[in-house]
Amino acid sequence: MKVAGEQLSVSREGRRLLADVSLHVRSGELVGLIGPNGSGKSTLLKSIYRALEPDAGRVTLDDRPLDRMSAREAAQKMAVVGQESSTEFEFSVAEIVQMGRHPHQRFFGGDQQGERALLRQALVRVGLDGWEDRSFLTLSGGEKQRVLIARCLVQQAQFLVLDEPTNHLDIRYQLQLMDLIGELGLTTLTALHDLNLAAAYCDRIYVIADGRIALSGTPAEVLTPEVLLDVFGVQAEVSTHPQTGRLRIDFFSNWQRAGERAERA
Repeated sequence: MKVAGEQLSVSREGRRLLADVSLHVRSGELVGLIGPNGSGKSTLLKSIYRALEPDAGRVTLDDRPLDRMSAREAAQKMAVVGQESSTEFEFSVAEIVQMGRHPHQRFFGGDQQGERALLRQALVRVGLDGWEDRSFLTLSGGEKQRVLIARCLVQQAQFLVLDEPTNHLDIRYQLQLMDLIGELGLTTLTALHDLNLAAAYCDRIYVIADGRIALSGTPAEVLTPEVLLDVFGVQAEVSTHPQTGRLRIDFFSNWQRAGERAERA
């Protein structure tokens, strides 16, 4: 599935949050969205998955306007994972995952054996086989995110939207989750706070600043010292990791660089 946002603009309370933003995600691509806090990342994602209605512009899935689809049809094609789960109710893992089947069910019931098979397959794929009866509230942040990914899998959507899915996770779980997302092979658009994760996992990256797309391209084209200084206000060195072959970004402050000069002197 290919996805496009075309000239999206959003204003709230007299403030322009997005201004003529356009982007596209090719079938099977993992595309990252990066930018400073308050730059418009979450607003853009919410406009794409219809949590916010843009003032102008449109979103298309395989060239079909999203606003011409019913909520059920859109949910059959697009799955969403937010920054963190806000549920405070005592749901089991199985109950959370099964919520992904709602867009496909007109009535309760149906093929119970088939539904159980989808549930099991999804949990196996995210490494949580046998966790069906565990309480969602007792899980760690990384485990919860994997459950939510499993929910997307049983939803059988072709397009995945992730809003900073690694937020608040330990580095181990950040890497596990990004590995899993990459292995799914779904058309994916994700906002990421960690620029090294964006460099390592994304096929392409969009940089958003002040509600506008500032730059787009491959990680090597986008994540340059000049762009990082201009957009994020930080100094950095960009190199290739000797083991993974992926880009690696090392940040430093003026104080650190002054210390280096003093040591050489």
